[in-house]
Amino acid sequence: MNRIDKKFKELREDNKKAFIAFIMAGDPSLAITKKLILELDKQGADVIELGVPFSDPIADGPTIQKASERGLKSRTTLADVFKIARSVRSIIQTPIVFLMYYNLVFHYGLERFVKDAIFSGVDGVIIPDLPVEESKDLRMIAKRHAFSVIHLLAPTSSIERIKKVSNASTGFIYYVSLTGTTGTRVKLPKELKLSIKNIKKITKKPVCAGFGISTPEQVKEVQKAADGAIVGSAIVKVIEKNIRKKDLVKKVGSFVRTLKGA
Repeated sequence: MNRIDKKFKELREDNKKAFIAFIMAGDPSLAITKKLILELDKQGADVIELGVPFSDPIADGPTIQKASERGLKSRTTLADVFKIARSVRSIIQTPIVFLMYYNLVFHYGLERFVKDAIFSGVDGVIIPDLPVEESKDLRMIAKRHAFSVIHLLAPTSSIERIKKVSNASTGFIYYVSLTGTTGTRVKLPKELKLSIKNIKKITKKPVCAGFGISTPEQVKEVQKAADGAIVGSAIVKVIEKNIRKKDLVKKVGSFVRTLKGA
């Protein structure tokens, strides 16, 4: 049982739902990324998603694409992101999950990636462009090291696919709450609660919803049905708006506190 499993076990026992916060490593610098991780922990994030910059982030909308570009401009590499994770792991116990694209993992080497992730205190990975059918090799290695490989489901997923992802995913299942790329939305889909309810009929694993969640009200709405709410673009927007301000970290912390408070 790794830190992700322990966290969801604690939340269930306390009758609580997870709040998962996403930031992009290296946006706007690695030094600020470290401060942001510590701030997210301070404000009560139950899981921290750390994006690894990539040149072709196909699942992301304009906000996170720009964050990825800023991360690349600050010359952030996967090795740098491992280093940041190691530097905060001695301070916090919050689960850390990488969100990245498969090209980076494949190029780095599957075995080497998982081992270095574990050594750095990283608990799992979300790879949007890695279908469950092609993840067996990574999952086999990850299983040996109690490392979570978190797969995605979407509103268009069939019953057969829900079963397949439910069997393969470890840590939690990432439910993409809408069709399309990441980004804030004024309203969440009407069928969100029903879709999550149908997934939870099939699996006992935690189901957390992301994509489009940007306000305390939406966090609260999602948590009524799901085991957790994931907020990314809305947090990244706060970073973007305050990128040259000294109180950037404080502004992000204040926003996350309002979301967590939901």
